[in-house]
Amino acid sequence: MPDEEWERFLRESVAGAAGAPVEPSADDREAGQRPRKRPGRPESRGTHGTHPSARTRRGTGWYVAGFVAALAVLAVALFPQQLLGWSAGQGTGAAPLAAESEAPREAPGPEPGLRPTPAEPFRGSPAARWADGAAGITVPEARATGWMDAGQVERALRRSRDFLVAAGLDPGVLRGERPTRAIALLNPHQEDVQEYLRTALSSSAPAPEADPLLLFSRFRPDQARLVGEVVKTRGRLTYREGRSGAVEVTADVTFVYPVTPAAGDGGPDAEVVRTIVRREVVLSWDDPAKVITEPGTASLVSYALDLTNGGCSAPTGYFVPPFGAADEQPSGTAGRVDPYDRSEPVRTRDGTADGCATAIRS
Repeated sequence: MPDEEWERFLRESVAGAAGAPVEPSADDREAGQRPRKRPGRPESRGTHGTHPSARTRRGTGWYVAGFVAALAVLAVALFPQQLLGWSAGQGTGAAPLAAESEAPREAPGPEPGLRPTPAEPFRGSPAARWADGAAGITVPEARATGWMDAGQVERALRRSRDFLVAAGLDPGVLRGERPTRAIALLNPHQEDVQEYLRTALSSSAPAPEADPLLLFSRFRPDQARLVGEVVKTRGRLTYREGRSGAVEVTADVTFVYPVTPAAGDGGPDAEVVRTIVRREVVLSWDDPAKVITEPGTASLVSYALDLTNGGCSAPTGYFVPPFGAADEQPSGTAGRVDPYDRSEPVRTRDGTADGCATAIRS
């Protein structure tokens, strides 16, 4: 994609979006640790037979990028088919939701029991009221923090959002292409992350800790294709002062991808499955006087993934929507989850032997 087309894509994604201010967290991390000269080695923990579930740990004076793979959830949406008084359109007919300026206190309310269609891929889903693309990612007001003045913080927030767009909304990346623009925003001197990228994007059967889906949204073009051009998003950026005066930006965003089988005709009766991805990514915009970095790039501190309708078996490097299984119950007993509930932290479930849970809706 040429640079001018990419810039137009970014502008159109956020056109008309007014991000509500979000105050940075008051729980600043301790500063004054020994600056990192090179990245630490990633650490993860998990359950044998499932995707490892881990939160990153930070070593003294080092930024540690953990390979975090939350349990992949096989979504079996339990759609009641006989609900009266609801509109037959996309969602409830209510006005679009305001931007998410703080963590919600509860899950979204019930929606009509309507299945998605190629014409209305978000109907029957809370995402019907969400914003499109980058417009659903709230960017807070910038103020001087750590080593940065307000203008520099504003640029760090904008580039953090650009990373999310390049990793989760770029049409080429969604078709399985290399996420070149997203990679260009990561610190090239962070050796463990660069090794992860090389391994993840070159293997046809990546190990769980080297699964590219931990950061990037990808479908095999011969298996699934996006319905229309809209991906619904909801989430926000927050920031605070990190170690050695760095500005640490945390992104917590849910993406909803409506897809249909690639081999289908795309007609009005075509099957539509919504793959729902919630990611929490922490980026550190380091002081170049204290940490080896390059201008315009951030160090990857941690990342976590919660996945619904993307496959729950061994990783393939691509989402695997469960076409033809919308009415089947999974054999797993890892509990019931609501993929639209953003009131709880990103889950890191231990799961069961087969790694499947039941989603109450999709």
